[in-house]
Amino acid sequence: MELKVKSILDPQFTPMALVVREMREKTKGENGQDLVIGVERNKGAVTTYKTRIFKDGTGHDEENYFFVERIVKSMLWVAGGFHIIIAGSPVVGKKIKEAYVDGGYRDFDLHFMETVYETTFTVDIVPLEDAPKDVSSAESIGRHLDGCRIGFDAGGSDRKVSAVVNGESVYSEEVVWLPKVNPDPQYHFDGIYAAMKSAAEKMPRVDAIGVSSAGVYIDNKIMVASLFLKVSKEDFAKRVKTMYMDVAKKLSEELGHEIPIEVANDGDVTALAGAMDLNDDSVLGVAMGTSEAGGYVDPDGNITGWLNELAFVPVDFCKNAMVDEWSGDYGCGVKCFSQDGVIKLAPAAGIEIDPDLTPAEKLKVVQKLMAEGDERAAKIYDTIGCYFGYGIGYYAEFYDIKHVLIMGRVTSGKGGEILLARAQEVLDKEFPELAKKCKLHIPDESSRRVGQSVAAASLPKLA
Repeated sequence: MELKVKSILDPQFTPMALVVREMREKTKGENGQDLVIGVERNKGAVTTYKTRIFKDGTGHDEENYFFVERIVKSMLWVAGGFHIIIAGSPVVGKKIKEAYVDGGYRDFDLHFMETVYETTFTVDIVPLEDAPKDVSSAESIGRHLDGCRIGFDAGGSDRKVSAVVNGESVYSEEVVWLPKVNPDPQYHFDGIYAAMKSAAEKMPRVDAIGVSSAGVYIDNKIMVASLFLKVSKEDFAKRVKTMYMDVAKKLSEELGHEIPIEVANDGDVTALAGAMDLNDDSVLGVAMGTSEAGGYVDPDGNITGWLNELAFVPVDFCKNAMVDEWSGDYGCGVKCFSQDGVIKLAPAAGIEIDPDLTPAEKLKVVQKLMAEGDERAAKIYDTIGCYFGYGIGYYAEFYDIKHVLIMGRVTSGKGGEILLARAQEVLDKEFPELAKKCKLHIPDESSRRVGQSVAAASLPKLA
């Protein structure tokens, strides 16, 4: 496979985007057969992906399987789901079914999705004529700026809250807290409540509450969230799952009227803030920090209800790519578009970093070298930019993209500029049609913070 833009520190990099393109070319005409993959999630929503593979039984069954397995994995973490449907290939379908069982190849993904959707994970194999069809779950939430609103943003190291009156932030505060290391859910409840109470006191009334929070949320319930990492499973089920609604209920009782609340993943709210700032739609937000986070606003300006957990979406097809310790999978975004991506490339760049440093401290070592104009550090950001350009090409298989917002500590400073320039070069040379309609942005940090709180506050629609 020939890349038009080389990955200078990772010559074995095999972009998923080019693997998809190559499979389409190889399976044209009589060589191939159509395949439809569907994933079903809550409320009967279904996302489908149509592709071509080699005909069953023609000596390409393994190649077919490893290709389809990567696509299925991507769809699960982009859209989310607990039910896979493979239409058009019983051979591939059987191997996918074997992978998604307890103790199977995709054991981690299966159990994660069962936790999120609180139901048994299943795989069905059907004829092509019975292929599933898309059923959207996109919701028109956000962009509501009328009235007096609280916007709350729950981060891993600080919590932010704003009082927003008719779209203008009249009060904001940031408070340092330590949710990830605290096992007592009362600590989290008290912190969230205190923030919302402080914002409520700065307005004549409270009409609605909007929450932006890291994790997976369904019907305002907290399904999975790293903020509650140390909370026991029992306490999570009893006291955490409905925590945001419980805080809203307490505030409602104190103020004497019911206050509607809307909770959304922070990646989606970031994309929404970007869409509001750009006054446009089809916005994909990608944050490169401790991990890789994503969010999306669709062509209708809606939040889709998808997971957008891009950290677990494979972007590198190479089986020798670095493995993520949590999921046990290779080639995923978390090892390309995060501080881990910077750290893994440092040895190839000739940079030695004290192994006893924390990941955040290791990133700072490279950032300091970058600020000093070190060419070795520049090569790291150049390589991540290459990854990202091809990554956007792959994300475009699932998202309709007009804008990509790039955020997070990995993108700060001169390194971010190099990353962005190389990603743009990849788009221009490998995906010229996508490059014509897709613009890359690094938002200003201070304006992004204000925009995030206003976007969060805008989530609920007043009756």
